[in-house]
Amino acid sequence: MTKKATKIEDVETLHVRLAEMREAQAEFATFSQEQVDKIFYEAALAAEKARVPLAHMAVEETGMGVMEDKVIKNHYAAEYIFNKYKHMKTCGVVEEDKAGGYKVVAEPMGIVAAVIPTTNPTSTAIFKSLLALKTRNAILISPHPRAKGCTIEAARIVRDAAEKAGCPKGIIDWVPSPTIELTAAVMGNADIILATGGPGMVNAAYSSGKPALGVGPGNTPAIIDDTADIKLAVNSIIHSKTFDNGMICASEQSVTVLDGVYDEVKKEFAARGCYFLKGKELDAVRKTVIINGAVNAGIVGKSAHFIAETAGVKVPEGTKILIGEVTSVEPSEEMAHEKLSPVLGMYRAKNFDDALAKAERLVADGGYGHTSSLYVNVNETEKIQKHYEAMKTCRILINTPSSQGGIGDLYNFKMTPSLTLGCGTWGGNSVSGNVGPQHLLNYKSVAERRENMLWLRTPEKVYFKKGCMPVALRELKDVYDKKRAFIVTDQFLYKSGFTKKIEESLDEMGIVHSSFWDVAPDPTLQCALEGLARLRAFEPDCIIAIGGGSAMDAGKIMWSMYENPDENFEDMSADFMDIRKRVYNFPKMGKKAFFIAIPTSSGTGSEVTPFAIITDADTGVKWPVTDYELMPNMAIVDTDNMMTQPKGLTSASGIDVLTHCLEAYVSMMASDYTDGLALRGMKLVFDYLPRAYENPNDVEARDHMANASCLGGLAFANAFLGVNHSMAHKLGAFHHIPHGWANAVILTRVMRYNASERPAKMGTFPQYDHPHTLARYAEAGRYCGVEGKDDWDVFEKFVAKIEELKDFIGVKKTIKDYGVDEKYFLDTLDAMSEQAFNDQCTGANPRYPLISEIKDLYLDSYYGREATSYDI
Repeated sequence: MTKKATKIEDVETLHVRLAEMREAQAEFATFSQEQVDKIFYEAALAAEKARVPLAHMAVEETGMGVMEDKVIKNHYAAEYIFNKYKHMKTCGVVEEDKAGGYKVVAEPMGIVAAVIPTTNPTSTAIFKSLLALKTRNAILISPHPRAKGCTIEAARIVRDAAEKAGCPKGIIDWVPSPTIELTAAVMGNADIILATGGPGMVNAAYSSGKPALGVGPGNTPAIIDDTADIKLAVNSIIHSKTFDNGMICASEQSVTVLDGVYDEVKKEFAARGCYFLKGKELDAVRKTVIINGAVNAGIVGKSAHFIAETAGVKVPEGTKILIGEVTSVEPSEEMAHEKLSPVLGMYRAKNFDDALAKAERLVADGGYGHTSSLYVNVNETEKIQKHYEAMKTCRILINTPSSQGGIGDLYNFKMTPSLTLGCGTWGGNSVSGNVGPQHLLNYKSVAERRENMLWLRTPEKVYFKKGCMPVALRELKDVYDKKRAFIVTDQFLYKSGFTKKIEESLDEMGIVHSSFWDVAPDPTLQCALEGLARLRAFEPDCIIAIGGGSAMDAGKIMWSMYENPDENFEDMSADFMDIRKRVYNFPKMGKKAFFIAIPTSSGTGSEVTPFAIITDADTGVKWPVTDYELMPNMAIVDTDNMMTQPKGLTSASGIDVLTHCLEAYVSMMASDYTDGLALRGMKLVFDYLPRAYENPNDVEARDHMANASCLGGLAFANAFLGVNHSMAHKLGAFHHIPHGWANAVILTRVMRYNASERPAKMGTFPQYDHPHTLARYAEAGRYCGVEGKDDWDVFEKFVAKIEELKDFIGVKKTIKDYGVDEKYFLDTLDAMSEQAFNDQCTGANPRYPLISEIKDLYLDSYYGREATSYDI
């Protein structure tokens, strides 16, 4: 036998009943979507069938509104809410992306406290009860004392149908004799409050200490523009304002008409049965409708004739709306207030801007966040935009009766149907839309670890081998049909005849060409701008950058400015954690020119990377620009261009290649694709850099070092680099140590730092699941011919092998050995450390560095001391 539910008589019995409801709700929370949807259907059907008797009860008990209109409200609350949400998932997994390892699980909130207004006592009870059933919540209703009979009957009908369909007993209940104390206790002990009613009740809900979904007052201003369909506008407003005698909170409270159509609008209102108050009649109605700044409860939901009679004004019995023509929109004007009755204020506007200003002030008089309305020719898009930009309301209705339009799904099927209309922060509410089941659910996001898509991005074509350049350049004519080529290089290469072979090939193909050869070793923005001027004047369809990293960097920057003149370097150089998610969206390249990169040294790999660095000579600021749009279209790696590298350049560029490969290999973003490139590149360095350094004319060594450089570039173009390069960048910027040697002087110390099995902080990237850089270094060592008893042994021998290589090619032992003044070094140490931490390369490092750790690495490398603050 089912235990009888406790009757709520006071706060004590309320607590007992709440405990019983929680037990029932816990059972309800286990129901499947199929079970819930069956209950939802049967309850909605029962409410729909009872729409007429419930409407009779509401009018008889409250004395407010129009019975026939309340039938529509009840019907709407059952039918439209059911139709909107019948297929909505509210149980268990409601959203799932298996590939992404993500799902959303819906859970009920518990007990809903529902405060029901006297203006919509049955339809709101139906609406809120159906929402609770759809979401597996229990609902405890506190009716308005003057409408408790009809509200309770509406709730009972829904409850009985739900329980008959299998819902646990006691999921829907009510307070039989509501008081302020009991209503406060209901709100204070529920899990969520749905408060519909006057400002006092809504404020009490928000002050209860529990989450609340309340509504604000409405003071809907309607504007009739001089382009509007007058008949549509006037009759829509009448239809809305007379619906249930104007008790819908979204109904129009004023209408502002542009001067050009004012008389026509007034004539249409009068012809349709509205009465314009004259002289003392207006003041009498004013003082009857609004008393002490608030609506007179005695006229709410009453007919126009009743209100006029109460005010001592004689009007025809069938009068639809009492209209007062007024000028003030200030709170002192009664017609500027919400009136909850068929009484309307009417304003004349000089123009559209004047109408907007009036509407804005009327909204501020007590309708913030609720609803506003505009009647206008829909082709007047600028006026519509000005209106919605000016109105601080959550519902903005165009050519729509606002009572029916605001509640949704009648005049616009995308507007969510609801009888609880949130007003957002403008109206002091927690929601800004029409309340639905989604607001009564807690959503759990279940996210499985996933390794996001990686990539291998390369130039369209990479040509390599001694003597390949003239052959590769033929494609400019044979494949790409280019007409005008612009060559970017430096003075040394230009005067040494390095561009002559290119120019000869272009001449043979009949391709017109021009050159810019003023690129400095550390290219400047000013230099790039000078080249850009020539570039724009020449208007090439192909750019050829030949040289070391500086020429290719300058060429890429000039290319970028040529293609997209409105972009700026501050935006382009913005750092990112993930290049795919960067804030700045790099513009498309290649619209004007095809870009070819031809290296003349074996180090930077810039011919196959998306990186470029430019320096503003006026400020000293370096702009590191990174994006795959900067990837050259073609790279030509011809050993003939690399045979004259001096020993110093061979040393610095060669050790830079090794650093590229090592950092790419231990990067958190390393992959099977980049690993092969990095491993092969570093092995080539060990095998051929000593030969290239010792004998500049060793063609085989030069050829393999050219390939090593390109392989390293391809590896770090996709896996990125690490803190070694971040620190080296600052050694170059502050102390002018050549880049390759700046990398080399700190290389093995950074390797020890990264090899720690218990770092202070590990890098953040899903595929990097635990510190394992030691094993990666050992794997690289073994590939390069180092053997040992375990990973540590191999690592130590690998470090020794690197130190031997550095000694052979003349790399100095410490930063101090490069002539860096100790005082200046210490003066710049903090700035270097912070800037290295903030360098773009730092993000891919497997050990996430603290600034203090970078500082110690610099100090260790300056003085040649052993590691101090980091462990291995």
